[in-house]
Amino acid sequence: MMKTKIKPTLESVAVHAGEGKKDQYGSHATPIYQTSTYVFDDVEAGAKAFRHEEGGASHVYSRLGNPTVEALERAVCELETYSLDNPEDYAGMAFGSGMAAITTGIIALAKGGHIVAQDALYGCTSQFLKEEVPVMGMSCSFADMSDLFQVEMELKKHPETKLIYLESIANPTMTVADIKALSQLAEEYGAKLMVDNTFATPYHIRPFELGADVVVHSTTKYIGGHGSVIGGVMVAKKEVYEESEAALFRKNLGGIAGPMDAWLTLNGVKTLPLRMKKHAENGMKVARFLEDHPKVDHVFYPGLESHPQHALASSIMKDGYGGMIAFELVGGYEAGVSLMNNVKLCTLAVSLGAVDTLIQHPASMTHSIVDEDLKKQAGITDGLVRISVGIEGAEDIIADLEQALEIQN
Repeated sequence: MMKTKIKPTLESVAVHAGEGKKDQYGSHATPIYQTSTYVFDDVEAGAKAFRHEEGGASHVYSRLGNPTVEALERAVCELETYSLDNPEDYAGMAFGSGMAAITTGIIALAKGGHIVAQDALYGCTSQFLKEEVPVMGMSCSFADMSDLFQVEMELKKHPETKLIYLESIANPTMTVADIKALSQLAEEYGAKLMVDNTFATPYHIRPFELGADVVVHSTTKYIGGHGSVIGGVMVAKKEVYEESEAALFRKNLGGIAGPMDAWLTLNGVKTLPLRMKKHAENGMKVARFLEDHPKVDHVFYPGLESHPQHALASSIMKDGYGGMIAFELVGGYEAGVSLMNNVKLCTLAVSLGAVDTLIQHPASMTHSIVDEDLKKQAGITDGLVRISVGIEGAEDIIADLEQALEIQN
């Protein structure tokens, strides 16, 4: 009797993702191919490689492609397309940073056109769209992506729109957008939908299921997971890459990931589901604690019933609500400074998604470069605190926050 093939769990996919044909030594772990260039058997093999012809050398130069980097590209692609019927139609591209992935994707997909972008975004993304995109022959306007009417008004105002850009969970306001509805708007108006899925990761949200055309990550964060590497990745249908010439832009802009960074990130991929489960469990406990604390004015966390898009988040997020929380203290900016200066277990540092808990002040740190009017529009106030809840014991994180809050006047 033939056994029915059972679809592997995401945990199993993560452990084995990116595995290809074993090398000549039968290496169990993916090797680090720390080489800049590759040797050809003969001139014809090299010529065919540069002409992309069958029978040519598989690699020519590590700015164009590298076996370790390609393993990471396959791995993240497998996670983002986990539940799709046609994952073979998609491919990943790894970059030296999240911003390299984001900017390369935006330039390739929106060249010569308009971008409608989310008003609350990672600071450097916002700055790039506001200050640098206009000098590259593109234009950009910003909208609250949770307000579909506002987004459609921007699309009508800018019929030349080629790209809608957003974050699945907005940094740092924790706004959750209706990706499915936005994908329908994008299709109706002839634009592509690009989603930065860094906060949610494919463990919680898989934007392709909801109609996204392109997904990007700062792999520096949850996918790498240990605060030890900088990187980025973009996943899209192969035809989207071909139409946009994204690979050409990466090649000539030189943004590809290095093999050591790819290898470190690939190790992070293997434990992503385990870590995300713990991040989410801790995140909910810390959010509940903060919401009940008298010195906290408001908490922004998709898992709380008080979150404006809680119902939407519950319908699209899988296995929890992640480890990112933003909150306002009753005492505003000064209270936030006091809190962050007095934590002992939590680490005062930018970035997020590491195994340890990181806390920071967006207005003076990660989002200090964002246009002031845009910050106001997006709700990034001077008193907003962002915390990336780690995988320590939840009771220890809460105890640390509690003692730091008690020090305030």
